[in-house]
Amino acid sequence: MPERRTVALVTLGCARNEVDSEELAGRLAADGWELVEEAADADVAVVNTCGFVEAAKKDSVDALLEANDLKDHGRTQAVVAVGCMAERYGKELAEALPEADGVLGFDDYADISTRLQTILSGGSVEAHTPRDRRKLLPLSPVQRQEAAAGIALPGHAQEEPAPAPEDLPEGVAPASGPRAPLRRRLDTSPVASVKLASGCDRRCSFCAIPSFRGSFVSRRPSDVLGETRWLAGQGVKEIMLVSENNTSYGKDLGDIRLLETLLPELAAVDGIERVRVSYLQPAEMRPGLIDVLTSTEKVAPYFDLSFQHSAPDVLRAMRRFGDTDRFLELLDTIRGKAPQAGVRSNFIVGFPGEREEDFAELERFITHARLDAIGVFGYSDEDGTEAATYEDKLDQEVVDERLAHLSRLAEELTAQRAEERLGETLEVLVESVDTTPGGDGAVGRAAHQAPETDGQVVFTSADGLVPGRMVTAKVVGTEGVDLVAQCLEEAGR
Repeated sequence: MPERRTVALVTLGCARNEVDSEELAGRLAADGWELVEEAADADVAVVNTCGFVEAAKKDSVDALLEANDLKDHGRTQAVVAVGCMAERYGKELAEALPEADGVLGFDDYADISTRLQTILSGGSVEAHTPRDRRKLLPLSPVQRQEAAAGIALPGHAQEEPAPAPEDLPEGVAPASGPRAPLRRRLDTSPVASVKLASGCDRRCSFCAIPSFRGSFVSRRPSDVLGETRWLAGQGVKEIMLVSENNTSYGKDLGDIRLLETLLPELAAVDGIERVRVSYLQPAEMRPGLIDVLTSTEKVAPYFDLSFQHSAPDVLRAMRRFGDTDRFLELLDTIRGKAPQAGVRSNFIVGFPGEREEDFAELERFITHARLDAIGVFGYSDEDGTEAATYEDKLDQEVVDERLAHLSRLAEELTAQRAEERLGETLEVLVESVDTTPGGDGAVGRAAHQAPETDGQVVFTSADGLVPGRMVTAKVVGTEGVDLVAQCLEEAGR
């Protein structure tokens, strides 16, 4: 009998990382590794790091150090870093953090089992030298699909069909069908993310993601549909489509409107109750996509719009487009088609060159936008970005002051937006039920609330509610951005 090998995956960062972790889990399980939930119970702890902003990088380092501590008093024998921070810094991270027994880049994912076994056996795996992954694929999007076959794209992997038996009776063809996703679920949530694409072709001056995630590459619709059907078979009721930029989906497949075609097909998958699209670029929103998002049954009228700012001069310095009035017009168009539509966004304050009047313009937009959820970040230099070279940096004291001010305003405005929903009837997906004394009771999310980033719905009673059930509920109260709702009846599906 082969030796028992256990591995735990610790995931930090965004939903895209969660998909990548489940691909790694699928690869490891297929090679005989036993997946365990807690790093303390694993021979190898694999930390899927985030390399987006300074705070996320610090969290990743802390997670690696915490896992390393387990080696002194637990089962854990090795700690390995994967993910964006490992890909972005490679050898530099390995040298700065000797506590990590391995630093593996995306190119190591296909052979992750061999890499971990080498490390577990006391060997070493050389950390990679980072490179600009945008240069691995053709500049023209339509030339990328064929070239991408030889490039590591985390979250895109599919299991190859098993070879046909040699002793098939004459006239009997081998079974055929779509390839299965190379993925193993790491939790039992009724919600799961599905990767629509990887990489990004935009050149926002503050963002380093394209350099280590690479150019934009869409997954084929058949693979997205196949994975959605597989997830439905695992008990998933809601899928969230994720990528660095969902509005670009299909441009490398010859059809920039492919998302409008795919969404109704995903919504028709048996067992799926809700389809949610995240990461939308305001400059790429088109009437047809708005129509599909606001009128297709089971597709959430949810708009995760990456505004980042609204003052024209700041947006141009960010290499982005738009202004306050254009953004408000877009929101009016959306709400004209779906008054209950949910809208969230993130904003950067203290960007180099941001004047007081620019900050006031951002305040004006946020005050009138009626957003359901708002994330506010203070600007900080990111290695390798254009903005890091800008000279007109603001004093950190000014950045911190603006961050605190806009965060307070955002908290007030999103609480007011929640109050506007008092009396609304919503379809709510129950996500957890805890009836123990002092427990959270029954908690779910409505169409305007994405996992992790937005608010939630707290039910007045947990009677008859189970995770994965879609119910109709009436909003009877609010707690900040969270809604308090009374369950009315099971949603008719």
